[in-house]
Amino acid sequence: MPQRHSILAKLAGRTGRRLVVLGPLLWLAVFFMLPLLETLQVSFSVAQRSIPPYAPLWGFDEGGFFTNFTLDNYGLLARYWQDYIGPAFNSIRLAFFSTLVCLLFAYPMAWWIARSTPKWRVFLLVMVMLPFWTSSLLRIYALIGLLNPNGFINGMLMWLGVIEAPIRMMQTDFSIYMGMVLTYLPLMILPLYAVMVRLDDDVIEAATDLGASGVQIFWTVIFPLTLPGVIAGCLLVFIPAVGEFVIPALLGGPDQLMMGKVLWTEFFRNRDWPVAAAIAMLLLAILTVPIIYARYQDGRVDDKHEKETGAR
Repeated sequence: MPQRHSILAKLAGRTGRRLVVLGPLLWLAVFFMLPLLETLQVSFSVAQRSIPPYAPLWGFDEGGFFTNFTLDNYGLLARYWQDYIGPAFNSIRLAFFSTLVCLLFAYPMAWWIARSTPKWRVFLLVMVMLPFWTSSLLRIYALIGLLNPNGFINGMLMWLGVIEAPIRMMQTDFSIYMGMVLTYLPLMILPLYAVMVRLDDDVIEAATDLGASGVQIFWTVIFPLTLPGVIAGCLLVFIPAVGEFVIPALLGGPDQLMMGKVLWTEFFRNRDWPVAAAIAMLLLAILTVPIIYARYQDGRVDDKHEKETGAR
């Protein structure tokens, strides 16, 4: 009997774990995979002036099975690549430097929070999360009020006599970087904090006892141990920043055209959903590169850790 109860308990445990995992999998399948497959299907369809504004990819009619499969949408992107390569390059460039700036700000902030006392740690984490309690659009408009030619920053600098004429900050790369950092900085801090708070102080003390300088400790001990948090934070910032639409539209100018604006134009102004879907799939293909690279790096770190453990 005890053996039978043990087997039933194991089966119940396995079933419970599968049910727990099944919920998120169904959620992803319905709200992520199905829309993604629909977008992929539309990218191979033909545009038409109707609702929806594209012909069905396949189906059945009086003549039997039919298909409207075409590669013309991707061919159009290849033919007029200069109209799309510019926004794609702008998106990657602005997203990359925004991620870099977020990392430079977030790393010392996460380290400070992780090394604080538990009481202050909770308070500082709440302060990091506080911007998420307000609308991102409201924060962007507040930033516009600061960066405008007649805004607070220019007014204060002119009042102090530092400048004689307003500095142009709006509709520049600087304003976009400010908006990106304001929006995505917490997404960089939290993964770094989650890694840093688990660091073993004995390892740092051992490196200090062996005569390592502060710079050597950082590059040989702290940074390698926090690299998973760096990779996770960079992905959390870079991926949404590439497809960002609101921040470049409100803070940038015509020279800061990004893929999000191109997608909006194709979807809503030109109503060419197949071409827009092709652009979206191209953007998705670009974003898979850092994800694959991050997974490759994690695999290398795991292999290295296993080899070191086996050698010991």
